[in-house]
Amino acid sequence: MDVQSAERSKRIWEGAFILTLAGLITKILSAGYRIPYQNIAGDVGFYIYQQAYPIYGIVLVFSTYGFPVIISKLLAEKLEQQDEASVVKILYITLLTLLGMGIVLFSFLYWGAEVVAGWMGDKELSSLVRVISFSFLLLPFISVFRGYFQGHKNMIPTAVSQVTEQLVRVVTILLMSFILLDYGYGVYEAGAGAIFGSVTGGIASISVLLFYLLNRKKVGQNRLYKKASIHTMEIVKILFTQGMTICISALLLILFQLVDSFTVYSLLVSGGMEEEVAKQVKGVYDRGQPLLQLGTIVATSLALSLVPLIASAKARNDMAFIRKKVDLTFRLSVVVGFGAAFGLACVLEPTNIMLFRNDHGTNVLMVFGFSILFTTLSQSITAILQGLGHSFIPAIVVMGGMFFKWLFNLLLVPTYETSGAAVATLFAFGVIAVIQMIIVKRKLPGVLGNWTFFNHVLLATGAMAFVIFCYSWVLHHLFPILGESRTFASIEALTSVFIGGVVYLYFIVRGSVFTEEELSEIPIGSKGTFLIRLLKRGKNG
Repeated sequence: MDVQSAERSKRIWEGAFILTLAGLITKILSAGYRIPYQNIAGDVGFYIYQQAYPIYGIVLVFSTYGFPVIISKLLAEKLEQQDEASVVKILYITLLTLLGMGIVLFSFLYWGAEVVAGWMGDKELSSLVRVISFSFLLLPFISVFRGYFQGHKNMIPTAVSQVTEQLVRVVTILLMSFILLDYGYGVYEAGAGAIFGSVTGGIASISVLLFYLLNRKKVGQNRLYKKASIHTMEIVKILFTQGMTICISALLLILFQLVDSFTVYSLLVSGGMEEEVAKQVKGVYDRGQPLLQLGTIVATSLALSLVPLIASAKARNDMAFIRKKVDLTFRLSVVVGFGAAFGLACVLEPTNIMLFRNDHGTNVLMVFGFSILFTTLSQSITAILQGLGHSFIPAIVVMGGMFFKWLFNLLLVPTYETSGAAVATLFAFGVIAVIQMIIVKRKLPGVLGNWTFFNHVLLATGAMAFVIFCYSWVLHHLFPILGESRTFASIEALTSVFIGGVVYLYFIVRGSVFTEEELSEIPIGSKGTFLIRLLKRGKNG
């Protein structure tokens, strides 16, 4: 490898790390703010916000994971060829195309807000839909600016704009909802104020990107006198085919929330439940969304870092390396998914009280929380398939899973209410994960065949659950008077998570689920030295 290639490779990996870090921060912010918002607005206010949020979630994914990636890929190819005329053409064609799409979607949502709210079963949501519609006008500029910088291998503007967008949005959500409710406005007005954060966040993102754009190094003007080598329709086709497939794969959690927005409340009401009660019940059910997002953050981090790793190995035809990474990723996903899903189930009641002030809906949320196992597997396998160049497959599977979610909701919610919706989520995520595993096994014969480690995962899960149960029993018998307080629940939840996590990790490492070499790649301690020492103790004693 020559010096220039080494430098280029270094910049790619540095850029991937920066975007992964930014993605983690934004995921944490995106999941975390819902908890104080529910505390401010209550369950009905939370229902109102969650009904409209998936529409903005689509904008966020389009402008973060979909269109910027494809635009940057197109630009990078032409920059390598020093075809600057094509670079300029790609920029203005993608901007005009996305602007046209944004105007169409804005018009539909703004003037059709009552229709969309009616589909959700609650026409009072129309004001929130109108506010969200403005985000689609900001989408083209954010996507193209981010794609421009990423195409030049400069990931810092994208990363800074992502974090800034989420910070401004979260601050707007919490401030607007608190101020509006404090001044006597209703929960729908507060919801519209909170949704306005999607607009302020988008404006903040564009401002950051413009700052970097205006301070960039100037380039030559000779590109204006050359003919571009890429055709307009080719740009549009790539933008919508490859861009949309990446978007759909990244929209997994958002699409399931969208299905719930259009089905759960309306099915509860049509089943005979009073409207105000249905709003309350749906709001309690929506508590599961931040828990699911927080539970899959590790998988998201793994997925973001895995795509370029596998893609690079595929480019050099190193199938042994790919199989090794796929096998490690699968085992890590199972370990993380089982630990997070069953660990959450064990501490859900005190966690529910700690985060949301009461234990309403604990049984429903427990079923919902088991979805963490399948979402963890699905996100990791999606990254594997994308790294192998099969980006269409995860998109098709996700759309199929969305259909199953919708179908299960229709079948289960009328009889079992939100418990049925939680089961529908669990089943649909399970279908997606199983189908993706089958596809990976066919694409890479010989992988995912070794399940001997699973016995150690079950043992670790059982040990964790037993220890947490005993610890909880002792706490409640020693301090029975404090059992109902939120402070006590917080102490119980946090200490139980720590104790359970230590027990689970101990049994996983001592069970040799991972080799010493694999543990060195897991970033706990200095190159995994803590885990390696624990593994060696297990072998020696």
